[in-house]
Amino acid sequence: MTTPPSILAPALDGGPAARSPRRDWLALGLLMFPVLLVAVDNTALTFALPAITRALEPSGVHLLWIIDSYPLVLAGLLVSMGSLGDRIGRRRLLMIGSTGFAALSAATAFAPTAEWLIAGRAALGFFGAMLMPSTLSLIRNIFPEPNRRRMAVALWAAGFSGGAALGPIFGGWLVEHLWWGAVFLVAVPLMLPLLVLGRTLIPESKDPSPGKVDVPSILLSMLVMVPMVYGIKDVATKGPDLAGLGSMAFGVVMGVAFVRRQHRLDHPLLDMSLFRNRVFSMAISANILALFSFNGFILFLAQHLQLIEGVSPSAAGVAMIPALAATVVSGLAVVPLVRKVRPGYVVGAGLAFSATGYSLVTFGNHDGGPALLLAALLILALGVGTAETISNDLILGSAPPEKSGAAAAISETGYEVGSLLGTAVLGSILTASYQHNLRLPAGLDGMLPGTSLHNAKETLAGAMEAAAGLPGPLADAVRDAAAAAFDSGVHITAAIGLVLMATAAVLAAVVLRKVPKAA
Repeated sequence: MTTPPSILAPALDGGPAARSPRRDWLALGLLMFPVLLVAVDNTALTFALPAITRALEPSGVHLLWIIDSYPLVLAGLLVSMGSLGDRIGRRRLLMIGSTGFAALSAATAFAPTAEWLIAGRAALGFFGAMLMPSTLSLIRNIFPEPNRRRMAVALWAAGFSGGAALGPIFGGWLVEHLWWGAVFLVAVPLMLPLLVLGRTLIPESKDPSPGKVDVPSILLSMLVMVPMVYGIKDVATKGPDLAGLGSMAFGVVMGVAFVRRQHRLDHPLLDMSLFRNRVFSMAISANILALFSFNGFILFLAQHLQLIEGVSPSAAGVAMIPALAATVVSGLAVVPLVRKVRPGYVVGAGLAFSATGYSLVTFGNHDGGPALLLAALLILALGVGTAETISNDLILGSAPPEKSGAAAAISETGYEVGSLLGTAVLGSILTASYQHNLRLPAGLDGMLPGTSLHNAKETLAGAMEAAAGLPGPLADAVRDAAAAAFDSGVHITAAIGLVLMATAAVLAAVVLRKVPKAA
Protein backbone atom coordinates (compact mmCIF):
# COMPACT_ATOMS: atom_id res chain seq x y z
CA MET A 1 0.00 0.00 0.00
CA THR A 2 1.36 3.40 -0.94
CA THR A 3 1.58 5.85 1.95
CA PRO A 4 0.96 9.41 0.76
CA PRO A 5 3.08 12.19 2.23
CA SER A 6 1.37 13.83 5.18
CA ILE A 7 1.63 17.20 3.53
CA LEU A 8 -0.77 16.03 0.82
CA ALA A 9 -3.55 15.27 3.32
CA PRO A 10 -6.55 17.49 2.57
CA ALA A 11 -7.95 19.87 5.15
CA LEU A 12 -11.06 18.59 6.91
CA ASP A 13 -13.01 21.71 6.05
CA GLY A 14 -12.39 21.49 2.32
CA GLY A 15 -9.71 24.16 1.98
CA PRO A 16 -9.78 27.95 1.82
CA ALA A 17 -10.89 30.34 -0.82
CA ALA A 18 -8.30 31.49 -3.35
CA ARG A 19 -5.57 33.63 -1.80
CA SER A 20 -2.43 35.31 -3.08
CA PRO A 21 0.87 33.44 -2.54
CA ARG A 22 2.35 36.47 -0.79
CA ARG A 23 -0.53 36.53 1.69
CA ASP A 24 -0.13 32.79 2.31
CA TRP A 25 3.56 33.09 3.18
CA LEU A 26 2.86 36.07 5.43
CA ALA A 27 0.28 33.95 7.24
CA LEU A 28 2.86 31.17 7.63
CA GLY A 29 5.29 33.71 9.08
CA LEU A 30 2.73 34.65 11.72
CA LEU A 31 2.02 31.00 12.55
CA MET A 32 5.73 30.42 13.13
CA PHE A 33 5.69 32.78 16.14
CA PRO A 34 3.73 30.42 18.44
CA VAL A 35 5.70 27.43 17.10
CA LEU A 36 8.99 29.13 17.93
CA LEU A 37 7.69 30.37 21.27
CA VAL A 38 6.62 26.95 22.53
CA ALA A 39 9.86 25.34 21.32
CA VAL A 40 12.03 28.12 22.76
CA ASP A 41 10.22 27.99 26.08
CA ASN A 42 11.03 24.30 26.49
CA THR A 43 14.80 24.96 26.55
CA ALA A 44 15.26 28.66 27.40
CA LEU A 45 14.38 28.11 31.05
CA THR A 46 17.15 25.53 31.38
CA PHE A 47 19.75 28.28 31.12
CA ALA A 48 17.98 30.32 33.79
CA LEU A 49 18.05 27.49 36.34
CA PRO A 50 21.27 28.57 38.09
CA ALA A 51 19.91 32.13 38.49
CA ILE A 52 16.52 30.80 39.65
CA THR A 53 18.29 28.56 42.17
CA ARG A 54 20.15 31.54 43.61
CA ALA A 55 17.04 33.74 43.74
CA LEU A 56 14.32 31.32 44.88
CA GLU A 57 16.36 28.51 46.53
CA PRO A 58 14.25 25.62 45.19
CA SER A 59 14.84 22.03 46.23
CA GLY A 60 15.97 19.43 43.70
CA VAL A 61 12.36 18.28 43.21
CA HIS A 62 11.16 21.89 42.89
CA LEU A 63 13.81 22.50 40.26
CA LEU A 64 12.57 19.63 38.11
CA TRP A 65 8.93 20.67 38.51
CA ILE A 66 9.79 24.22 37.44
CA ILE A 67 10.95 22.69 34.15
CA ASP A 68 8.31 20.00 33.78
CA SER A 69 5.03 21.57 34.99
CA TYR A 70 4.64 23.50 31.73
CA PRO A 71 5.17 20.65 29.23
CA LEU A 72 3.21 18.26 31.48
CA VAL A 73 0.03 20.37 31.30
CA LEU A 74 0.71 21.17 27.66
CA ALA A 75 1.05 17.51 26.66
CA GLY A 76 -2.01 16.50 28.67
CA LEU A 77 -4.27 19.04 26.96
CA LEU A 78 -3.02 19.07 23.34
CA VAL A 79 -5.49 16.50 22.03
CA SER A 80 -8.33 18.12 23.98
CA MET A 81 -7.53 21.57 22.65
CA GLY A 82 -7.24 20.16 19.14
CA SER A 83 -10.80 18.92 19.44
CA LEU A 84 -11.94 22.29 20.80
CA GLY A 85 -10.27 24.08 17.89
CA ASP A 86 -12.18 21.90 15.44
CA ARG A 87 -15.43 23.03 17.07
CA ILE A 88 -14.94 26.76 17.67
CA GLY A 89 -12.37 27.53 14.95
CA ARG A 90 -8.62 26.97 14.90
CA ARG A 91 -7.72 30.62 14.40
CA ARG A 92 -10.05 31.65 17.20
CA LEU A 93 -8.47 29.18 19.61
CA LEU A 94 -5.02 30.32 18.52
CA MET A 95 -5.85 33.95 19.30
CA ILE A 96 -7.30 33.06 22.73
CA GLY A 97 -4.21 31.03 23.59
CA SER A 98 -1.84 33.76 22.39
CA THR A 99 -3.55 36.42 24.51
CA GLY A 100 -3.54 34.28 27.64
CA PHE A 101 0.02 33.11 27.11
CA ALA A 102 1.37 36.64 26.72
CA ALA A 103 -0.47 37.95 29.80
CA LEU A 104 0.55 35.03 32.03
CA SER A 105 4.16 35.18 30.85
CA ALA A 106 4.39 38.77 32.02
CA ALA A 107 2.97 37.81 35.43
CA THR A 108 5.16 34.69 35.85
CA ALA A 109 8.31 36.74 35.24
CA PHE A 110 7.88 38.21 38.74
CA ALA A 111 7.10 34.99 40.67
CA PRO A 112 8.31 35.48 44.29
CA THR A 113 8.75 31.78 45.22
CA ALA A 114 9.48 28.44 43.58
CA GLU A 115 5.91 27.32 44.23
CA TRP A 116 4.50 30.39 42.44
CA LEU A 117 6.84 29.80 39.54
CA ILE A 118 5.68 26.19 39.22
CA ALA A 119 2.04 27.33 39.28
CA GLY A 120 2.74 29.97 36.66
CA ARG A 121 4.46 27.45 34.41
CA ALA A 122 1.48 25.08 34.72
CA ALA A 123 -0.94 27.88 33.78
CA LEU A 124 1.24 28.74 30.78
CA GLY A 125 0.93 25.10 29.72
CA PHE A 126 -2.86 25.49 29.63
CA PHE A 127 -2.71 28.37 27.16
CA GLY A 128 0.24 26.83 25.31
CA ALA A 129 -1.95 23.82 24.56
CA MET A 130 -4.32 26.16 22.71
CA LEU A 131 -1.51 27.33 20.42
CA MET A 132 -0.07 24.13 19.04
CA PRO A 133 -2.98 22.05 17.65
CA SER A 134 -4.11 24.98 15.53
CA THR A 135 -0.89 25.70 13.65
CA LEU A 136 -0.50 22.60 11.47
CA SER A 137 -4.21 22.41 10.65
CA LEU A 138 -4.18 26.07 9.60
CA ILE A 139 -1.06 25.52 7.48
CA ARG A 140 -2.75 22.67 5.61
CA ASN A 141 -5.74 24.90 5.02
CA ILE A 142 -3.64 27.82 3.76
CA PHE A 143 -1.47 25.69 1.42
CA PRO A 144 -3.71 23.29 -0.54
CA GLU A 145 -1.16 22.92 -3.37
CA PRO A 146 1.17 19.95 -2.55
CA ASN A 147 4.58 21.42 -3.39
CA ARG A 148 4.02 24.67 -1.52
CA ARG A 149 2.53 22.77 1.39
CA ARG A 150 5.59 20.50 1.47
CA MET A 151 7.89 23.47 2.07
CA ALA A 152 5.48 25.06 4.56
CA VAL A 153 5.33 21.91 6.69
CA ALA A 154 9.13 21.49 6.48
CA LEU A 155 9.55 25.05 7.78
CA TRP A 156 7.01 24.29 10.52
CA ALA A 157 9.04 21.27 11.64
CA ALA A 158 12.29 23.24 11.40
CA GLY A 159 10.70 25.86 13.65
CA PHE A 160 10.26 23.26 16.38
CA SER A 161 13.80 21.95 16.12
CA GLY A 162 15.42 25.33 15.62
CA GLY A 163 13.40 26.94 18.39
CA ALA A 164 14.50 24.27 20.86
CA ALA A 165 18.14 25.04 20.06
CA LEU A 166 17.53 28.80 19.91
CA GLY A 167 16.06 28.82 23.41
CA PRO A 168 19.40 28.61 25.24
CA ILE A 169 20.76 31.55 23.22
CA PHE A 170 17.83 33.75 24.22
CA GLY A 171 17.81 32.40 27.75
CA GLY A 172 21.54 32.80 28.26
CA TRP A 173 21.67 36.37 26.98
CA LEU A 174 18.60 37.50 28.91
CA VAL A 175 19.71 35.98 32.22
CA GLU A 176 23.19 37.47 31.93
CA HIS A 177 22.09 40.98 30.96
CA LEU A 178 18.75 41.26 32.79
CA TRP A 179 17.38 38.69 35.29
CA TRP A 180 15.85 35.21 35.16
CA GLY A 181 12.29 36.53 34.74
CA ALA A 182 13.21 38.01 31.37
CA VAL A 183 12.99 34.55 29.78
CA PHE A 184 9.23 34.77 30.35
CA LEU A 185 8.82 38.37 29.22
CA VAL A 186 10.17 37.46 25.76
CA ALA A 187 6.78 35.87 25.02
CA VAL A 188 5.09 39.28 24.94
CA PRO A 189 6.92 40.76 21.90
CA LEU A 190 6.86 37.35 20.18
CA MET A 191 3.07 37.20 20.41
CA LEU A 192 2.39 40.81 19.39
CA PRO A 193 2.67 40.31 15.58
CA LEU A 194 0.21 37.40 15.73
CA LEU A 195 -2.23 39.29 17.95
CA VAL A 196 -2.13 42.40 15.75
CA LEU A 197 -2.19 40.80 12.28
CA GLY A 198 -3.56 37.30 12.84
CA ARG A 199 -7.23 38.03 12.20
CA THR A 200 -6.35 39.85 8.98
CA LEU A 201 -3.85 37.42 7.40
CA ILE A 202 -4.83 33.99 8.77
CA PRO A 203 -8.10 32.50 7.42
CA GLU A 204 -10.42 30.79 9.87
CA SER A 205 -11.04 27.05 9.49
CA LYS A 206 -12.97 24.45 11.46
CA ASP A 207 -14.34 20.93 11.07
CA PRO A 208 -17.83 21.22 9.50
CA SER A 209 -19.02 18.13 11.40
CA PRO A 210 -17.18 18.04 14.74
CA GLY A 211 -17.98 15.50 17.41
CA LYS A 212 -18.94 16.42 20.96
CA VAL A 213 -16.05 17.25 23.33
CA ASP A 214 -15.94 14.54 25.99
CA VAL A 215 -15.02 16.15 29.33
CA PRO A 216 -14.42 12.83 31.18
CA SER A 217 -11.84 11.90 28.52
CA ILE A 218 -10.03 15.19 29.08
CA LEU A 219 -9.91 14.55 32.84
CA LEU A 220 -8.74 10.97 32.32
CA SER A 221 -5.92 12.11 30.02
CA MET A 222 -4.63 14.43 32.75
CA LEU A 223 -4.96 11.66 35.35
CA VAL A 224 -2.71 9.53 33.15
CA MET A 225 0.02 12.10 32.55
CA VAL A 226 0.44 13.76 35.95
CA PRO A 227 0.74 10.64 38.16
CA MET A 228 3.00 8.87 35.65
CA VAL A 229 5.51 11.72 35.49
CA TYR A 230 5.38 12.24 39.26
CA GLY A 231 6.05 8.54 39.78
CA ILE A 232 8.98 8.56 37.36
CA LYS A 233 10.50 11.53 39.18
CA ASP A 234 9.98 10.00 42.61
CA VAL A 235 11.40 6.58 41.74
CA ALA A 236 14.38 8.04 39.86
CA THR A 237 15.24 10.38 42.76
CA LYS A 238 14.42 8.27 45.84
CA GLY A 239 14.44 4.73 44.47
CA PRO A 240 11.40 2.42 44.35
CA ASP A 241 8.99 3.47 47.11
CA LEU A 242 5.27 3.30 47.77
CA ALA A 243 4.56 6.87 46.66
CA GLY A 244 6.40 6.61 43.34
CA LEU A 245 5.28 3.12 42.36
CA GLY A 246 1.73 3.78 43.54
CA SER A 247 1.55 6.96 41.49
CA MET A 248 2.77 5.16 38.37
CA ALA A 249 0.30 2.31 38.95
CA PHE A 250 -2.54 4.82 39.27
CA GLY A 251 -1.48 6.43 35.98
CA VAL A 252 -1.53 3.03 34.27
CA VAL A 253 -5.03 2.27 35.60
CA MET A 254 -6.26 5.65 34.39
CA GLY A 255 -4.63 4.93 31.03
CA VAL A 256 -6.58 1.70 30.69
CA ALA A 257 -9.78 3.53 31.62
CA PHE A 258 -9.01 6.23 29.04
CA VAL A 259 -8.44 3.70 26.25
CA ARG A 260 -11.59 1.74 27.07
CA ARG A 261 -13.67 4.92 27.06
CA GLN A 262 -12.29 5.96 23.66
CA HIS A 263 -13.35 2.60 22.22
CA ARG A 264 -16.93 3.11 23.47
CA LEU A 265 -17.44 6.67 22.22
CA ASP A 266 -18.91 7.48 18.81
CA HIS A 267 -16.64 10.54 18.65
CA PRO A 268 -13.59 9.69 20.78
CA LEU A 269 -11.20 12.34 22.00
CA LEU A 270 -8.37 10.15 20.68
CA ASP A 271 -9.03 7.63 17.91
CA MET A 272 -7.18 4.55 19.18
CA SER A 273 -7.47 2.76 15.83
CA LEU A 274 -4.64 4.97 14.55
CA PHE A 275 -2.20 3.07 16.74
CA ARG A 276 -2.96 -0.22 14.99
CA ASN A 277 -0.95 1.09 12.05
CA ARG A 278 2.68 0.02 12.62
CA VAL A 279 4.05 2.93 10.61
CA PHE A 280 2.06 5.41 12.70
CA SER A 281 3.08 3.86 16.03
CA MET A 282 6.76 3.56 15.08
CA ALA A 283 6.87 7.13 13.80
CA ILE A 284 5.31 8.37 17.05
CA SER A 285 7.96 6.44 19.01
CA ALA A 286 10.77 7.85 16.89
CA ASN A 287 9.43 11.39 17.34
CA ILE A 288 9.21 10.99 21.11
CA LEU A 289 12.70 9.50 21.41
CA ALA A 290 14.31 12.15 19.21
CA LEU A 291 12.99 14.93 21.47
CA PHE A 292 13.70 12.84 24.58
CA SER A 293 17.37 12.67 23.64
CA PHE A 294 17.67 16.33 22.65
CA ASN A 295 16.00 17.89 25.71
CA GLY A 296 17.70 15.51 28.13
CA PHE A 297 21.07 16.43 26.63
CA ILE A 298 20.37 20.18 26.79
CA LEU A 299 19.46 19.82 30.48
CA PHE A 300 22.85 18.60 31.62
CA LEU A 301 24.89 20.49 29.03
CA ALA A 302 23.50 23.88 30.19
CA GLN A 303 24.44 23.13 33.79
CA HIS A 304 27.87 21.76 32.87
CA LEU A 305 28.81 24.81 30.80
CA GLN A 306 27.68 27.38 33.34
CA LEU A 307 28.43 25.76 36.69
CA ILE A 308 31.47 23.57 35.98
CA GLU A 309 33.17 25.33 33.06
CA GLY A 310 32.26 28.79 34.37
CA VAL A 311 30.87 29.95 31.02
CA SER A 312 28.43 32.88 31.13
CA PRO A 313 24.80 32.15 30.19
CA SER A 314 24.99 34.12 26.95
CA ALA A 315 28.32 32.56 25.94
CA ALA A 316 26.89 29.10 26.64
CA GLY A 317 23.94 29.92 24.40
CA VAL A 318 26.18 31.17 21.60
CA ALA A 319 28.23 27.97 21.86
CA MET A 320 25.11 26.08 20.77
CA ILE A 321 24.58 28.09 17.57
CA PRO A 322 26.19 25.36 15.37
CA ALA A 323 23.68 22.87 16.79
CA LEU A 324 20.84 25.29 16.01
CA ALA A 325 21.99 25.57 12.40
CA ALA A 326 22.47 21.80 12.12
CA THR A 327 18.95 21.08 13.35
CA VAL A 328 17.29 23.48 10.92
CA VAL A 329 19.46 22.52 7.93
CA SER A 330 19.03 18.77 8.45
CA GLY A 331 15.26 19.19 8.89
CA LEU A 332 14.95 20.99 5.55
CA ALA A 333 17.51 18.85 3.70
CA VAL A 334 15.67 15.57 4.26
CA VAL A 335 12.54 16.81 2.40
CA PRO A 336 14.08 16.11 -1.05
CA LEU A 337 16.13 13.20 0.33
CA VAL A 338 13.05 11.02 0.97
CA ARG A 339 12.36 11.05 -2.77
CA LYS A 340 15.54 8.97 -3.24
CA VAL A 341 15.83 7.08 0.07
CA ARG A 342 13.06 5.23 1.88
CA PRO A 343 11.79 7.29 4.86
CA GLY A 344 12.38 4.45 7.34
CA TYR A 345 16.09 4.44 6.60
CA VAL A 346 16.23 8.24 6.95
CA VAL A 347 14.53 8.10 10.37
CA GLY A 348 16.81 5.23 11.42
CA ALA A 349 19.88 7.19 10.34
CA GLY A 350 18.72 10.23 12.32
CA LEU A 351 18.30 8.16 15.47
CA ALA A 352 21.71 6.57 14.83
CA PHE A 353 23.23 10.06 14.75
CA SER A 354 21.64 10.72 18.14
CA ALA A 355 23.13 7.48 19.47
CA THR A 356 26.55 8.54 18.16
CA GLY A 357 26.31 11.86 19.98
CA TYR A 358 25.49 10.09 23.24
CA SER A 359 28.34 7.61 22.72
CA LEU A 360 30.85 10.47 22.69
CA VAL A 361 29.61 11.54 26.11
CA THR A 362 29.38 8.00 27.48
CA PHE A 363 32.92 6.97 26.57
CA GLY A 364 34.62 10.38 26.34
CA ASN A 365 36.73 12.25 28.88
CA HIS A 366 35.01 15.41 30.14
CA ASP A 367 38.19 16.86 31.67
CA GLY A 368 39.28 18.40 28.38
CA GLY A 369 36.69 21.19 28.52
CA PRO A 370 33.35 21.65 26.77
CA ALA A 371 34.55 20.79 23.23
CA LEU A 372 33.54 17.12 23.48
CA LEU A 373 30.05 17.90 24.78
CA LEU A 374 29.46 20.55 22.12
CA ALA A 375 30.62 18.17 19.38
CA ALA A 376 28.24 15.55 20.73
CA LEU A 377 25.41 18.10 20.71
CA LEU A 378 26.12 18.95 17.06
CA ILE A 379 25.87 15.30 16.02
CA LEU A 380 22.77 14.85 18.15
CA ALA A 381 21.14 17.92 16.57
CA LEU A 382 21.72 16.56 13.06
CA GLY A 383 19.93 13.39 14.07
CA VAL A 384 17.03 15.14 15.78
CA GLY A 385 16.37 17.43 12.81
CA THR A 386 16.38 14.44 10.47
CA ALA A 387 14.29 12.04 12.55
CA GLU A 388 11.73 14.56 13.79
CA THR A 389 10.88 16.02 10.37
CA ILE A 390 10.32 12.67 8.67
CA SER A 391 8.61 11.03 11.64
CA ASN A 392 6.09 13.90 11.75
CA ASP A 393 5.49 13.38 8.04
CA LEU A 394 4.96 9.64 8.50
CA ILE A 395 2.58 10.18 11.43
CA LEU A 396 0.27 12.32 9.33
CA GLY A 397 0.79 10.41 6.10
CA SER A 398 -0.09 7.01 7.57
CA ALA A 399 -3.47 8.26 8.89
CA PRO A 400 -6.60 8.33 6.70
CA PRO A 401 -7.43 11.83 5.39
CA GLU A 402 -10.54 12.08 7.56
CA LYS A 403 -8.38 11.48 10.66
CA SER A 404 -5.52 13.80 9.74
CA GLY A 405 -6.53 16.35 12.38
CA ALA A 406 -6.31 13.76 15.14
CA ALA A 407 -2.98 12.57 13.79
CA ALA A 408 -1.63 16.13 13.88
CA ALA A 409 -2.63 16.52 17.52
CA ILE A 410 -0.99 13.20 18.42
CA SER A 411 2.18 14.25 16.59
CA GLU A 412 2.37 17.46 18.61
CA THR A 413 1.57 15.56 21.82
CA GLY A 414 4.47 13.22 21.03
CA TYR A 415 6.76 16.23 20.70
CA GLU A 416 5.80 17.51 24.13
CA VAL A 417 5.86 14.07 25.75
CA GLY A 418 9.36 13.51 24.40
CA SER A 419 10.51 16.89 25.71
CA LEU A 420 8.87 16.21 29.06
CA LEU A 421 10.31 12.72 29.49
CA GLY A 422 13.77 13.88 28.45
CA THR A 423 13.95 16.28 31.37
CA ALA A 424 11.88 14.19 33.79
CA VAL A 425 13.60 10.83 33.32
CA LEU A 426 17.17 11.85 32.53
CA GLY A 427 16.96 14.86 34.85
CA SER A 428 15.73 12.72 37.75
CA ILE A 429 18.43 10.10 37.16
CA LEU A 430 21.07 12.83 36.93
CA THR A 431 19.87 14.40 40.21
CA ALA A 432 19.76 11.03 41.97
CA SER A 433 23.26 10.12 40.77
CA TYR A 434 24.63 13.49 41.89
CA GLN A 435 23.13 13.13 45.36
CA HIS A 436 24.34 9.52 45.69
CA ASN A 437 27.91 10.13 44.51
CA LEU A 438 28.57 13.50 46.17
CA ARG A 439 31.46 13.33 48.65
CA LEU A 440 31.80 16.71 50.32
CA PRO A 441 34.92 17.42 52.40
CA ALA A 442 34.59 16.97 56.17
CA GLY A 443 34.05 19.93 58.48
CA LEU A 444 31.44 21.82 56.47
CA ASP A 445 28.73 21.55 59.16
CA GLY A 446 30.18 24.38 61.20
CA MET A 447 31.14 26.56 58.25
CA LEU A 448 27.91 26.65 56.25
CA PRO A 449 24.35 27.51 57.27
CA GLY A 450 22.07 24.50 57.34
CA THR A 451 20.15 25.67 54.28
CA SER A 452 23.30 26.14 52.20
CA LEU A 453 24.64 22.71 53.16
CA HIS A 454 21.29 21.11 52.30
CA ASN A 455 21.19 22.87 48.93
CA ALA A 456 24.76 21.76 48.19
CA LYS A 457 23.73 18.15 48.72
CA GLU A 458 20.60 18.59 46.58
CA THR A 459 21.87 20.22 43.37
CA LEU A 460 25.05 21.19 41.53
CA ALA A 461 23.97 24.85 41.54
CA GLY A 462 23.49 24.68 45.31
CA ALA A 463 27.00 23.30 45.78
CA MET A 464 28.59 25.99 43.62
CA GLU A 465 26.67 28.69 45.49
CA ALA A 466 27.80 27.25 48.83
CA ALA A 467 31.43 27.10 47.66
CA ALA A 468 31.37 30.84 46.92
CA GLY A 469 31.19 31.54 50.67
CA LEU A 470 34.09 29.28 51.69
CA PRO A 471 37.87 29.87 51.94
CA GLY A 472 39.86 29.17 48.76
CA PRO A 473 41.16 25.58 49.27
CA LEU A 474 37.92 24.36 50.84
CA ALA A 475 35.85 26.06 48.14
CA ASP A 476 37.91 24.29 45.45
CA ALA A 477 37.39 20.97 47.23
CA VAL A 478 33.61 21.48 47.27
CA ARG A 479 33.55 22.47 43.59
CA ASP A 480 35.68 19.46 42.60
CA ALA A 481 33.47 17.07 44.59
CA ALA A 482 30.30 18.51 43.09
CA ALA A 483 31.70 18.41 39.55
CA ALA A 484 32.81 14.79 39.96
CA ALA A 485 29.39 13.76 41.27
CA PHE A 486 27.62 15.59 38.46
CA ASP A 487 29.83 14.10 35.74
CA SER A 488 29.25 10.60 37.10
CA GLY A 489 25.53 11.21 36.57
CA VAL A 490 26.15 12.55 33.07
CA HIS A 491 27.94 9.32 32.10
CA ILE A 492 25.00 7.26 33.39
CA THR A 493 22.33 9.30 31.63
CA ALA A 494 24.36 9.37 28.41
CA ALA A 495 24.68 5.58 28.49
CA ILE A 496 20.90 5.28 28.89
CA GLY A 497 20.41 7.67 25.97
CA LEU A 498 22.86 5.67 23.85
CA VAL A 499 21.02 2.38 24.42
CA LEU A 500 17.61 3.92 23.74
CA MET A 501 18.68 5.72 20.56
CA ALA A 502 20.57 2.73 19.13
CA THR A 503 17.62 0.41 19.77
CA ALA A 504 15.18 2.89 18.25
CA ALA A 505 17.38 3.34 15.16
CA VAL A 506 17.32 -0.40 14.45
CA LEU A 507 13.57 -0.68 15.07
CA ALA A 508 12.79 2.30 12.84
CA ALA A 509 14.84 0.92 9.96
CA VAL A 510 13.18 -2.50 10.27
CA VAL A 511 9.56 -1.50 10.95
CA LEU A 512 9.49 1.37 8.44
CA ARG A 513 11.57 -0.30 5.72
CA LYS A 514 8.56 -0.91 3.43
CA VAL A 515 7.32 2.68 3.46
CA PRO A 516 7.86 3.89 -0.12
CA LYS A 517 9.82 6.93 -1.18
CA ALA A 518 7.93 10.22 -1.41
CA ALA A 519 6.53 11.17 -4.80
